Amino acid sequence: MRPIRPRVLGAVAATLSMGLLAAACGGSGSTTGAAPGGPGSTVKVELSDAGCQPTPESVAAGPVTFTVTNAGTAKVTEAELQSDGRILGEKENIAAGIDGDFALRLDAGTYSMYCPGAAKDTWTFTVTAAAAPPASAVVTSLTTATTQYHDYVVSEVNALVPATKAFTDAVRAGDIAKAKSLYAPARVHYESVEPVAESFGDLDPAIDARVNDVADPAAWTGFHRMEKALWADNSLAGMTPAADALDADIQKLKTNVATASYQPAQLANGASELLDEVSTSKVTGEEDRYSHTDLSDFAANIAGARKAFELLEPALATKDADLAQQLQARFSDVTTALTTYQRGDGYVDYSTVSPNDRRKLANLVNALAEPLSQVAGKVV
Repeated sequence: MRPIRPRVLGAVAATLSMGLLAAACGGSGSTTGAAPGGPGSTVKVELSDAGCQPTPESVAAGPVTFTVTNAGTAKVTEAELQSDGRILGEKENIAAGIDGDFALRLDAGTYSMYCPGAAKDTWTFTVTAAAAPPASAVVTSLTTATTQYHDYVVSEVNALVPATKAFTDAVRAGDIAKAKSLYAPARVHYESVEPVAESFGDLDPAIDARVNDVADPAAWTGFHRMEKALWADNSLAGMTPAADALDADIQKLKTNVATASYQPAQLANGASELLDEVSTSKVTGEEDRYSHTDLSDFAANIAGARKAFELLEPALATKDADLAQQLQARFSDVTTALTTYQRGDGYVDYSTVSPNDRRKLANLVNALAEPLSQVAGKVV
């Protein structure tokens, strides 16, 4: 989710998180999109206390790569490109010394570059004219990918609605044991498509915020509010309003995804964001800090990222067959490692996974994150 989350729950967690974060965001000098002088445009976005003015502020329609750097501010660590209030692309957690980029294919129009926390947090970005489309075979493949991804997201959210309702019904009934058993299965459908939920402004924080993500703990809602009640408080007293709010927010998500459309780079960027979710909150044990069901969310993030990649794979293989083959192998490495921790329909309690085994998982995600970050630049 978009609010900045604490990165550590201990020294080992910090080590794992920082290494993966650098891989997910791109290290200094990374170039995963259109290069200056090459096809498409490159726009520099420097984060500072003052803001995030894009340079240049106007480009021609077509492939655009946004390179995000940090001038040394601790207050501003995120840049988002928005259109009509929806996030099209973003880079989060860009601390001093870290850079990252995201690529999109943009049509002519007016957009906003948003950087929360800056003195001026919104800057206008303009796209003019029209670019020639790429080869028709690639266009057809990518159009199919985005259509199928829409169908995948709708399917996951359609499954999320009743799964969440079963969970919240148990919460409202005060049935702690049943609610605990239904918590992780419901979240699987959400975690597989979380970047889509994040694109709808405050909807993801309402559904998935942890207590440290909210200004007023009394207003805290979503899955993790009830997770704390179940595992930390061992009481569901007073949780009916939170259960009702979660059902309502999931219904909003269902309405939004029904008419949402995507472009190929959004699929690729979303897959990278899911790996960032793994690196910043799943591997560290932060995500489900009370229930320790992190591996279930971990697996759902990887499954969602893999789905996006596999839909893009035919077009990617045309442009870079070696990269497509490498990614298929590295996705398999991660999913194979996760099977070690499966128990029936779920996974082991994450608190039982040793620091050394967590480090092994981190290394596998690290090895996947770097080549995956190159895909958006290939398919814009």
